[in-house]
Amino acid sequence: MKLFTENNPDNQRLSQLLIKGLSKRAFITIIASCKVFYEGRATSRLGLGDRTLLMKSDGAFIIHQDRNLEPVNWQPAKTKVAVEHKNGLVYLKGMRLNPAETLEVEIHRCYQISYYLGEDFKDLELAGYEADLGDLIYQRPEVIEPGFRATSREYHTPQGYIDIMGKDRDGNLIIIELKSRKAGVNAVKQLRRYVDCFSDHKEHVRGVLVAPSLTDDARELLEEMNMEFKAVEAPRELKEKSMVTLKHFNTEYKDNK
Repeated sequence: MKLFTENNPDNQRLSQLLIKGLSKRAFITIIASCKVFYEGRATSRLGLGDRTLLMKSDGAFIIHQDRNLEPVNWQPAKTKVAVEHKNGLVYLKGMRLNPAETLEVEIHRCYQISYYLGEDFKDLELAGYEADLGDLIYQRPEVIEPGFRATSREYHTPQGYIDIMGKDRDGNLIIIELKSRKAGVNAVKQLRRYVDCFSDHKEHVRGVLVAPSLTDDARELLEEMNMEFKAVEAPRELKEKSMVTLKHFNTEYKDNK
């Protein structure tokens, strides 16, 4: 049976179903009135209330209230969950060794339990991030300017990792800071710190901030620091389905100062 659901089981029946679901490494969902106790990196206690409990096949143990996006308590994959029926209550105990922590749920009444044996082997595909913007520049360096050539990526400096380094057609060093969203003054300051790492460089060093757009304050600071801006959108197409093209280059800013 791929999916099993039972409403209002008594606690003895609940403990049996939990043991069965855990033994099958099923995805278990419980809606119950419970208390929650945590001991580990901190200590917490949550009084009696109605919550949704999730136990995933990878061992993740998650507790949600009926408000807020984030769980109120959770443990990650590889948590060991044990079940005990004692004094008319059901105890779920999630244990980890590194770090040492315990998440215990004391169930007073279960309104519903379900478990299913799903099949899902796909990873989430993402696009539109700084890594995609970097890939675009490596594949189509002319989005920066004609003659640009990327020479290194994630170049280590005392100030952090430079996203992309390269040379312009005249051999000048170009340091590129990438942002996949609107860039602010912090991005400009970070780029300046990278450029300053090459203050003893014999050739001229150009700092270029690459982002879809930037704030007015960032634009003003960029000009004060004699650095440049190129407006480029990170590709949003999933890579399996399409190729990166020059349409992501915003020609409005092609003639940069």
